[in-house]
Amino acid sequence: MPPSLLNPAVRAEARALESDELPCYVYDLTALDLHAAAVRAALPRTVELYYAAKANPEPEVLAALAPWTDGFEVSSGGELAHVRAVVPGQALAFSGPGKTPDELAAALAAGVERVHAESLHEVRMLRALAARSPAPGRPPTRVLLRINPSVPDGTLAGSALTMGGRPTPFGMGTEEASEALRLLTGDDCPGLEAAGFHAHLASGLHAEALLRVAEAVVDAASGLSRHHGTALPEVVVGGGMAVDYTRPADRFDWAAYGAGLDALARRHPGVRLRVEPGRALTAYCGWYVTDVLDVKRSHGEDVAVVRGGTHHLRTPAAKGHDQPAEVVPVEPWPHPWPRPAAEGGRVTVAGQLCTPKDVLARGLAVAGLRAGDRVVFALAGAYAWNISHRDFLMHPPPGFRFIGEPGTRSPGEC
Repeated sequence: MPPSLLNPAVRAEARALESDELPCYVYDLTALDLHAAAVRAALPRTVELYYAAKANPEPEVLAALAPWTDGFEVSSGGELAHVRAVVPGQALAFSGPGKTPDELAAALAAGVERVHAESLHEVRMLRALAARSPAPGRPPTRVLLRINPSVPDGTLAGSALTMGGRPTPFGMGTEEASEALRLLTGDDCPGLEAAGFHAHLASGLHAEALLRVAEAVVDAASGLSRHHGTALPEVVVGGGMAVDYTRPADRFDWAAYGAGLDALARRHPGVRLRVEPGRALTAYCGWYVTDVLDVKRSHGEDVAVVRGGTHHLRTPAAKGHDQPAEVVPVEPWPHPWPRPAAEGGRVTVAGQLCTPKDVLARGLAVAGLRAGDRVVFALAGAYAWNISHRDFLMHPPPGFRFIGEPGTRSPGEC
C-alpha cells in the first residue's frame, strides 16, 4: 500500500471541517517549517535562498518561510507591496518581464534591494527614474541583468517549462546585456549599481539537470563579466526544482543540489550564488479538502463531482496532470435519499464548472467512493488558489485553515 498523502494533523482537520466550510485549503505550517529548514541546511551558507512569492503569497506562508530565507523574489508591483507589508525588513528582488514605469518607480521609492532587469529598455527606464528621484544616503539599488544565454543541446531536456535557451519574453541576449552593462557601469548612473546576472531557464528539473543549467548560467555570466572587465559578484541561477505530481512521495534531491552548487561556487571564487525556488518549498505543505456531491456512471466509467473544482485548484488544469488525492470516508449519510456510490475501483473526479476541462484527477483509485465522502488533494501548496480563475460561475471561494506553528519542530511531516 502506498504511503498516505495526509499526515495525522491534516487528516484530523479534514474530518473536523463542517460541510459548509468546504472546500477548504489546509496548510500545515509545522510541516512547512520543517521542510524549509531542511532545504536551508542542504544548501551551503555561501548560497543565498530567496523564495519566489508567486508560488504562494499567503501571509502565513511568507511569515513561516522568513526565518529560513535570505529574501523574497516578487514579480509585480502588487506582489512587492504585499510582501513588503507582510514580512517587513526582508530583502526583496523585483523580477518579471514587462515592468511598468510606475512599478519601477515604486520599487526605487521603497528601497527594494535588487531589481532583475529583463531588457535594455528596463535598464534605460531605471536610469531615468533613478536620476529623476535621487535618494541621498540610501544604498544604491543593485541591478542584476536577466540573461537568456544559449546552452548546450540537451541541457533543458525534460523540463516542464522552458523559459530560456530559445526565443522567449524572458531576459536578454549577449549583445543587449553587454549594452545594458555598459549603461550601468558608467559614471552617470547614480542610485544604481551593476551587481550581477539573473537567469531562470527551465522548471521541473531534477538536481543533476538543474546543476548543468546552473553551470551554463554561471559560465555565461562570467564570460560577460570578463568581457567588460567588471567583477559582478551575484549570479542567480533561478528555481525550477522538480515537483513530481505523479510520484508525490519523491522529493527533489536538495543534498545533491547543494553539494553541486558548493562545487560550482568553489570553481568561481568571488561569485555569490542565489537560488529562487517557489513550488518546491511550499507545494508539499498544502491540501485542498472538499466533499463528493454526486457519483454517476458515464459510458462505463465512474465520475464523481466534488464541491469546488479547478476554479479553486487550478494546478491540474494548468499543468495537464492528475492531482494526487486521498479519500477520507464519512459516516453517516444524513439525507433521506439513497447515497450514490462508485461501482468500480477507479473514478474520474470533476468539479462543478460547466466545462469538460474541470477535471482534478482521472482514474483515481478509490474503491467504494460515495457521495458525502471527503476527497483531499495533496501537493496543493503552490500555484493553486492564487492562479485560479476564481470568479468563473461565481461559486463561493474556498476557506483556509492554518494548522501547526512554525518553529515547533513537531507533529506533521511534509
